[in-house]
Amino acid sequence: MRGAAGRVPDVPRIEDVSDVTRQAWLNFPVFEHQDAPFVRPARPLREARVALVTTAGLHLRGDRPFASSDQTFRVIPSSSPAMAIVQSHSSIGFDRTAFMRDVNISFPVDRLRELRDAGEIGSLARDFYSFMGGSRAPRMMERETGPEVARRLLADGVEVVLLTPT
Repeated sequence: MRGAAGRVPDVPRIEDVSDVTRQAWLNFPVFEHQDAPFVRPARPLREARVALVTTAGLHLRGDRPFASSDQTFRVIPSSSPAMAIVQSHSSIGFDRTAFMRDVNISFPVDRLRELRDAGEIGSLARDFYSFMGGSRAPRMMERETGPEVARRLLADGVEVVLLTPT
């Protein structure tokens, strides 16, 4: 992504941060899984029910903002207008300018509606979901809130989930 005058926006580089920050980044916990979560959809996309799940820390205006290391989730009805979606995720590691200009950068809700209207996907889930990314100890998300969102998606008949990062 290029900013004003065609230059790349300033993003912290590991060689430019303090030793403490560098060590924190290098020792960031990462889960390792031996299996792949991909499952081929049973039906073609043009017949499938699709949901959007993000770790971009998004929510509706008026909803409780995400706090640091928050492992809860927010429900965003799929009918919500893009302009009603805000981001409370904050980090030194990314520039929110593009999201503020177009929510579809992180949360392509308008693009999914276009695909649905064009018959490329069957339907949209009733609700979409957002988590706060960048948690150092996401055990609650792995054991509680993630499975809760999965149950909700299954109950809504969702067959395909588009996952988007921060």
